[in-house]
Amino acid sequence: MEPTLILAIRHGETAWNREGRLQGHLNLPLNDLGQAQAQRLGAALADQTIHAVYASDLDRAHATARAVAEPHGLVVTTDPRLRERSFGRFEGRLWADIEAEAPESALRWRQRDPTFEPPGGESLTTFYARCVEAASAIAAAHAGQTVALVAHGGVLDCLYRAATRVDLQAPRSWVLGNASINRLLHTPQGFSLVGWNDDHHLQGLALDDPGVPGFMPRNEPARA
Repeated sequence: MEPTLILAIRHGETAWNREGRLQGHLNLPLNDLGQAQAQRLGAALADQTIHAVYASDLDRAHATARAVAEPHGLVVTTDPRLRERSFGRFEGRLWADIEAEAPESALRWRQRDPTFEPPGGESLTTFYARCVEAASAIAAAHAGQTVALVAHGGVLDCLYRAATRVDLQAPRSWVLGNASINRLLHTPQGFSLVGWNDDHHLQGLALDDPGVPGFMPRNEPARA
């Protein structure tokens, strides 16, 4: 089977990214910066051969995916398996509030306990299996082609770990920038990493500055 090139993309920024609120399955639109990021992304990939575009069914991912699909005359295929991890009753909360109100849960979260489930939410183990199975199925359906897959920070974290064989409990040491382009190859043996956090198209938007909204610090729980 020929390898599939996956362009794995995190959605553009939302208001809750800016505020640091956990979004999970809650449906937030792109803010103005996020829309600008999506436009830059679409222009950057306009000359890239892309055979199909898939996205989470949440608005922030779907809107970003449309910016990628439109220059190619493609329609976005939505897949709820590409949603962010469900954070249950913690969705909509600030991380500082969770640390103050549920310190034991916050500690298990910080330690990346793979069995920890936020109340009403998913464990890392369940979430990882969902993301990797979905991305693998999509890639297998497009062997020898290039597919754009627009999802969320947590989803991309799982795909990075799958491609690099990094354990779920290992601290994150890689950036997950909004609207950056991440390249993976998929074969029957699994994923491999080609390139990560390509954000040259976002120059002028200051996305890589830790003081600017849209930047996801290393080792911080995914918010999007």
